Parts: sequence; structure tokens; C-alpha cells
Amino acid sequence: MSDQIDIAKAIATVAHKGQVDKAGSPYIDHPRRVAERLQAAKVGEAVVAAAWIHDVLEDTDLTRDDLYDAGLTWSVILFAEEVTRKPGQSVEDYYAGIQSAGAHWLKKADIDDNSDPARLALLDDETIVRLTRKYAKARMLLEANR
Repeated sequence: MSDQIDIAKAIATVAHKGQVDKAGSPYIDHPRRVAERLQAAKVGEAVVAAAWIHDVLEDTDLTRDDLYDAGLTWSVILFAEEVTRKPGQSVEDYYAGIQSAGAHWLKKADIDDNSDPARLALLDDETIVRLTRKYAKARMLLEANR
């Protein structure tokens, strides 16, 4: 594993400590699975490292400067920023802003993990329907802006 991936994994592990997903599982499992998908796809270490931290900017108080000060390169940080939805940003504008190949790969892996049938099966029926629709729209918007 590269230094960037190790640093990103450590940051994410601390940043998401105590957080759980909708099914009550440790939240860190989500970025781990996204990173594993990208590692298997051989998309490059910067994208894999960004997968570890892809929710840190949106879901914690850490900033891009904190990530840089911790040792991440700007290329890793910029991939994570590109998939971070800004407050008040429409879903259409959000997906239109995902332009780089690395961020596209990252967001696709994120959507794939979030919509995994095995994960969805742990949720109530209403949430399954809502998330299935949400991620179908997300896939369509991501591909439309490719």
C-alpha cells in the first residue's frame, strides 16, 4: 500500500470513529469498500486514497488544509473535493461538476457501494425504495455528464 493510501486510511479511520451507517454498521466500512473496489479496478493510488477520505470533507470538521497538513497530496484532496457536495448545491449541479476521470471512478464506486443489494437488504422497505430511486438518478446524472 502506498504512503498516500496509508495516510488517507488513517485520517478516515479517526475522522469517522464512532459514526455508523443507516444499518448501524461502522461507517468506516463504506470508504474501505469503495477503496477496495477502486484498488481492484487499478485506477491509481491517488483515487484509491481519495476513496478513503471521500466523505471526510462533507461529514466532518476537517478541511482541505487539514488533509494537506496531514500529508496528503493535492491530487488526492482534489479528487475528494470534486465528489463533495457543497451546501445548497443542486443534485444536477453536483453531478455536472464531477469532470475528472478519477472523480468519476470514485463517485461510481461510491454509488455502487451505497446501492449494493446486500447493504440495502438491511434497511426497511421505505428506505430501500427511496435509496434505489436516489442512486438510479445518481447513476444517470453521473453518466450524462461524462
